[in-house]
Amino acid sequence: MKFSEVIGQEETQKRLTQMVVEGRVPHAMMFCGPKGCGKMALALAFASYLLCCDKEGSDDSCGTCRQCAMLRSWSHPDLLFTYPVIKPTGTSADHKMVSDDFAREWREMLSDGPYFTMDRWLEKMNAANQQAMIYVAESEVLIRKLSMKSSQGGFKVNIIWLPERMREDCANKMLKIIEEPPQQTVFIMVCEEPERLLETIRSRVQRIDIKKIDTPSLEKALTERRAIDGDMAHRIARVANGDWMKALEELDAGNENNQFLDLFKLLMRKAYARDVKELKTWSDTVAALGRERQKRMLVYFRHLVRENFMYNFHNPDLVYMTMEEESFAAKFARFINEANVIEIDEIFGTAIRDIGQNTNAKMVFYDVAMRMIVAIMRK
Repeated sequence: MKFSEVIGQEETQKRLTQMVVEGRVPHAMMFCGPKGCGKMALALAFASYLLCCDKEGSDDSCGTCRQCAMLRSWSHPDLLFTYPVIKPTGTSADHKMVSDDFAREWREMLSDGPYFTMDRWLEKMNAANQQAMIYVAESEVLIRKLSMKSSQGGFKVNIIWLPERMREDCANKMLKIIEEPPQQTVFIMVCEEPERLLETIRSRVQRIDIKKIDTPSLEKALTERRAIDGDMAHRIARVANGDWMKALEELDAGNENNQFLDLFKLLMRKAYARDVKELKTWSDTVAALGRERQKRMLVYFRHLVRENFMYNFHNPDLVYMTMEEESFAAKFARFINEANVIEIDEIFGTAIRDIGQNTNAKMVFYDVAMRMIVAIMRK
């Protein structure tokens, strides 16, 4: 993958290529940034640039040399991937899960494009309600692979997607690898929640903070890659707020946010009416969703709370909503005010935490519904 295929992020691209030109590539890096900003795209482009054998004097990989040919199918022997996996039902208790167990699915996803989410990865693995993680066996496999010399005589690059999902025993072993890396080995961690990583790991990597994609770059990508008119591209880019995946969701009229919006409306209406029976039905409905989907829904609910609160200031520059969301806000926004906005946000934030800790979903969402009865009435 070439840097020219990354959406925006020119400043970070320049910083990365300069590291290579000046011969000061860190042995361990951590790319951090908001969802949809292109962390993985940058990691793949940087890895390709490191491994390309014909980039002399250029700020991008050539795309035509033998190394780049192997990289196009993500089969380069010196590019290693580490990522969270599930343990499928029926797997032998003796089998130790590693990334290679899902190598075919991983390459398929990368071939579809470098912008993706954990939910999409779970779908690729045919996961149900399982949590994906990086098991301790992964570090053992990685030690073996890195002990072998580079097959092409250059760098060996290990991209670790979502290292915060490493089990603690795996993280401790990974720390030792990072502390004493083989020569010309570069670790690139693509991280969404760096605070969940061991402090000892965070202190041994160079952190690269990646910003949201700027609106003009999003607009350009939408018009060039999705062939939509300028006005529509501008509206979608503004709502997406620097998130390419959010922009693509907006293009899909049937995306799940429409369902989440309906569930939010129902929660607020029944909470205002103090309809406990219907709220119990609502909590049972959302409890049946998969945990990853539940977390996405709660994040979306927090977004709606924030946008409805800002809507009350009557400043269009402060509001980032779709036409459907804004139509709802015209009637609902007055119920989100200084007296309850923080409380309601915390209700959803606590639920995200509880779902992440595998708390019984029916209990979590019934608690959300009951607390909302009180919060929505505050003025």
